[in-house]
Amino acid sequence: MTRQLSLRPTPSGQVPRTAMVMAAGLGKRMRPLTATRPKPLVSVAGKPLIDHVFDRLVAAGVERAVVNVHYLADQLEAHLKDRFPGIEVIISDEREQLLETGGGLVKAKPLLGDDPILVINSDNLWIDGPVDAIRLLASRWDEETMDALLLMVPLARAHNHEGQGDFHLGADGRITARRQRSRVAPFSYTGLQILHPRLIADAPAGPFSTNLFWDRAIAAGRAYGQVHQGLWFDVGTPRAIPQTELILADG
Repeated sequence: MTRQLSLRPTPSGQVPRTAMVMAAGLGKRMRPLTATRPKPLVSVAGKPLIDHVFDRLVAAGVERAVVNVHYLADQLEAHLKDRFPGIEVIISDEREQLLETGGGLVKAKPLLGDDPILVINSDNLWIDGPVDAIRLLASRWDEETMDALLLMVPLARAHNHEGQGDFHLGADGRITARRQRSRVAPFSYTGLQILHPRLIADAPAGPFSTNLFWDRAIAAGRAYGQVHQGLWFDVGTPRAIPQTELILADG
């Protein structure tokens, strides 16, 4: 048998050693599928959403994954136990209080270390383009000029997404503005980013959104976006599942 050589380029850049996987949400938009299971365990294209995420993390060389849990946390912990031997899984327990994305980062910060981290939503599903999306993001990261680097997708290529976009980007990739009310922004956030832990500081107690950290980074000119080169799917509702699977089957 003739062995085919891969022509897929591999971007240079140090992939963060640690990832924070956001998995604590209630999954309200995914009801009734989330009545008896957490959203990360909802199956799409033959496997739970969170398994798609971990497959990407392992393939990119991530060594540690901190996973926050709240809703039906026992199910999620049991699912992750010894499931991915290539990566260390550490639980950040939010059973007592759901802290949202920003508060979840604050609670997990002692587990994340001092180096830049990946932060990824557990319901994130994408297909790589010419290069691995995580490695592409890592190759773009510049600690001297960035505190946050978000993977973006053009609004026109955000499959199943019902939003109006999130951000405007400058020619150098810097995030120049958020979408204004009653307007459309050209890029949507995919749910994957690199953050420097120094940004997780001076935070309020209790639940709050990562938007607080992003707003600080944008104001300081230290928030950037990298445009995803492949496919991305917003799998937030039951009807998005067959739509996603149909596109993947055609792919």
